[in-house]
Amino acid sequence: MSTIKLEIVTPHGVIYDGNVSVVTLCGKDGEFGVLPGHASLVSLLDAGIITATTADKKEIVVAINGGYAKVSEEKVSTIVDGAVAIKDETGKLSSNLEKAKELLKSAQTSDTAIATAVSKVDTIK
Repeated sequence: MSTIKLEIVTPHGVIYDGNVSVVTLCGKDGEFGVLPGHASLVSLLDAGIITATTADKKEIVVAINGGYAKVSEEKVSTIVDGAVAIKDETGKLSSNLEKAKELLKSAQTSDTAIATAVSKVDTIK
């Protein structure tokens, strides 16, 4: 199975750096998915949830409060203001759910985007 490298970086360090088979990003104009070989683009990211699936079907879930993404055929690089890992590649749900909700609620974006992201956090299992 083909993979694409995903990097999620904050001013405080790297949240995730690894290969995934698919990643879903929360763009300013709505969610969009990226697969290996995707066309190059740069996008603003809104507050929301980044989800990714590794080649061995593990799910990665990270709450962010905005930033930008640069996509190429082999790599997705995200630079975000703040991020909280909710679920890592071990499949374990983080104890950071409340931190993730607070991060999302503190984002300076539309109430609809925040409500959508918080509801996604509430449904993660």
